[in-house]
Amino acid sequence: MDHQYTYYTPGQEPNTQDDRNQGRPHKRAGVPKWMKTVCFGLIFGVTASAAFQTSNLVAEKAFGTGGREQDAKKTEAVGNTKLTTSSDSAVESNVADITKNTMPSVVSITNMSVQQVQSFFGGIQERESESAGSGIIIGQNDTELLIVTNNHVVEGCDTLTVSFIDKESVEANVKGTDANRDLAVVAVELEKIKDSTRDEIAVATLGDSEQIQVGEEAIAIGNALGYGQSVTRGIISATDRTIDGIDSSLIQTDAAINPGNSGGALLNAKGEVIGINTAKAAMDAVEGMGYAIPITEARETIEGLMNQETKTKVAEDERGYIGIEGVDVSQDTSKMYNMPIGVYISNVTRGGGAARAGITKGSVITALNGTAVNSMAALQEQLQYYRAGETVTLTVEMPANNGEYKSQDVEVTLGSASK
Repeated sequence: MDHQYTYYTPGQEPNTQDDRNQGRPHKRAGVPKWMKTVCFGLIFGVTASAAFQTSNLVAEKAFGTGGREQDAKKTEAVGNTKLTTSSDSAVESNVADITKNTMPSVVSITNMSVQQVQSFFGGIQERESESAGSGIIIGQNDTELLIVTNNHVVEGCDTLTVSFIDKESVEANVKGTDANRDLAVVAVELEKIKDSTRDEIAVATLGDSEQIQVGEEAIAIGNALGYGQSVTRGIISATDRTIDGIDSSLIQTDAAINPGNSGGALLNAKGEVIGINTAKAAMDAVEGMGYAIPITEARETIEGLMNQETKTKVAEDERGYIGIEGVDVSQDTSKMYNMPIGVYISNVTRGGGAARAGITKGSVITALNGTAVNSMAALQEQLQYYRAGETVTLTVEMPANNGEYKSQDVEVTLGSASK
């Protein structure tokens, strides 16, 4: 029997509406697509609340040490940012000390969204949904504190709130996402953070996930069940694992990965981040199979997200539209039909932006302004940050005569909902 994994999008509820028409995208909450992929969903209370947690990285300016030793670090210049790694080979085995040093780097993230769901009687209702997750402070630029998390923690958000170790909460915005790798970076304006909070928080230290060995100690820290940060302990069970839905090799661990740990920090015995908790096997007969994205493999993606322009959603009546109808090309569909993962264009609206740019039916959209999109929902999510009249760059895979696809970047001027 195939091993089944489930992927959960925060706050989703059953919905049978057709979501193919991008001429006027709408927020919707459908039953999450049960693919052979990953899941960390938790529904509780009146609203659907998915608890997640995230990992740690370090960017240009360390924001605080929280009492951690900084002498053993070396800084590597990477583009406009810097990532900090440890050069200390001494092994720390005291989990209590590791936890004390790491907690100031961990934040809770609350994702609030209003979703359209189909009622029992067939009508459409709007429902407010709250999902809880976590993130890790990775550094700052001149005006923002930067935090890394999973893409599915922030997906579909109307507002994001970050809560620090001292329980202070501040509104945050999405800076960049990568749906294929399930990674995201969010930003908090520095001027909104109290000085007392700055004294409490810290930047996490990265380890080298390429140096880990099976059997080593592993520690997971996360906002389990949305109750606040908690710690679990285990070992590295395996490396180079793959599961559908995430474009990355994964670390397998038996440290408990509960709803709320998604995106959380997987640490080694020195307290360094070696992975970003992102998945678990969701089967009754399976225990102790959690997965984390190796931090070394994720670094390049995260650096790119850190340097993107922070996104602010525009009013719904001002949003721009590409002018297509699309169908998701999932990983399974991609393998079956030898197609790129993304949005298959099933129809092009006459006079719309896509038509004016020469995009044709049968092509597959894989990215918007450099941000990967692997579904119609992901494409609509990105379009919420752009106004009608703005020009965006779509990465489009166009079918060739030999059955292959040719990638091309196409500039599209977005139209309005009425066009």
